[in-house]
Amino acid sequence: MPLGDESLRVAIAGATPLRGKDLGDWIEQSGFPVGEVRLFDEELAAGTLTEIAGEPAVVQRIDPFSFEKTQFVFFTGSAAFAAKHGPAALTAGATVIDLSGGLSESPGAYRWIPALDAVLAPPPPAAKSPAGDRTHLYLSPSTPVIVACSLAAAFSSFDLTRLVITFLHPVSERGQAGVEELENQTVKLLSFQPMPQEVFDVQVAFNLLDHWGPASKERLSDVRAALRHDVHAYLAGRVPTPAMALVQAPVFYAHTFAVYAEFAKAVEPDALMARVEAAGCKAATAEEQAPSNLSVAGEEKPVMGRPERDPSTDRGYWFWGAADNMRVATANALRIAERLLVA
Repeated sequence: MPLGDESLRVAIAGATPLRGKDLGDWIEQSGFPVGEVRLFDEELAAGTLTEIAGEPAVVQRIDPFSFEKTQFVFFTGSAAFAAKHGPAALTAGATVIDLSGGLSESPGAYRWIPALDAVLAPPPPAAKSPAGDRTHLYLSPSTPVIVACSLAAAFSSFDLTRLVITFLHPVSERGQAGVEELENQTVKLLSFQPMPQEVFDVQVAFNLLDHWGPASKERLSDVRAALRHDVHAYLAGRVPTPAMALVQAPVFYAHTFAVYAEFAKAVEPDALMARVEAAGCKAATAEEQAPSNLSVAGEEKPVMGRPERDPSTDRGYWFWGAADNMRVATANALRIAERLLVA
C-alpha cells in the first residue's frame, strides 16, 4: 500500500495482532518516510481485509519472494512466527526489527532502546553474523523492559542502592483473545452466568493474580522470567538490574507500575524527574493527575508521576507510572529504523 513519495518499503510480519495494528497506526501518525507497507501474517489470517494509512489493504501469506526489495521487516506477531520467517527476511537483505522475542537468540541479534543512548554507556558491540557482517537484526524490547531499563539508567547516577518495580500486567498482552475474555468474564459475572476461561484458565475479572490457571497455554511465571532475562541482557552490567515483580491486573491496556528507589543520600525530587526525562520518559508535572491506564493511551513514552518520600527514610522515594503497552514498544521499534536510516 503506497503511503507517500518515498521509495522506502517496509513489511509488518504479524499485521493482524494488536501490536502489528498499532505499528501500522504509528507509522502513519509519526510521519515515518515510507513509500510502501506490506502486511503479512499466519496462514489463518491471510486474506484479511484491513487498512493502512486510511486505505484498504489485504494481509498476505509469506512466500519465498515476500521480502524482496524490502528495507525493514518488523516482526510483531508470535515468537514462533518470527523464528520461522526471520531468517528468510535476513537472507533477502532486509533489516529485521523483532518485537516478538522469537529471534532473541539468533546470532548477531542486538537489543536497542535508542532513547537510552544519551544516558547509558554504549552496550557491548553486536556480535558478527556468520557471514562476518555487522548485524541486520535488532531486538525491540517489550514495554516493561523499556521502563525497567530506563529507570535503572536514570537513577544510576545518584548512587542508587535499591530499585524495585512492580508491574500490573494488562490482558491485551495475551492479544485480542485476552481482551475479549476479560470483557466476557465481566459481563457474565455481573449477570451471574458461567464465566469463560479459555485463555487464562482463571478468573481475571475483578481480580489480581500472580499466576494463570494450569490449562493456560502460557504461564505468567514465564513472562516474568523473560522480563528479568531481557532487562539483565540489555543492561549487561552497565548498571545494576532492578528487582521486578509482575502481577496480572483486570485491565485491558497499558502497564501501570509502582517504583521504589533508595539512594545512598537524599536527592532533590526535581533532579530525579529531570533524569527520568533524560532517559526517555515523560515526567508528569505537580499540577497534573497521576498517570493511569486511560491517560497514557497512545502515548509513545512511559509517563512517571512525581516522587513521594518514603516515611521511614529520607533516602527512599515512591513513584507511580504508566505506559501504553502497545505504543511504547512500537514507537521504540520505529525509532530504531529511524536511527538506522540516518546512520
